[in-house]
Amino acid sequence: MENNSISTEFSQFLQQEMALSRDDLAVVINNQRQPGDPIPMLLWQYGLISVTQLQRIWDWLDAQVYFQFP
Repeated sequence: MENNSISTEFSQFLQQEMALSRDDLAVVINNQRQPGDPIPMLLWQYGLISVTQLQRIWDWLDAQVYFQFP
């Protein structure tokens, strides 16, 4: 799955830490209504992650933003 809507690091995190498959990610990305739809929310809405996992993803994303812009 080569897609520019999510970064390689984010894709790796989702696959390695959340145990999502490339197919899971492809389904969500291909079914975005708008390019800016938040991937974590879509994963949760499709039942691919739990609320706990959703929070962990938001925490990871927050840490990435902080790392880039301290």
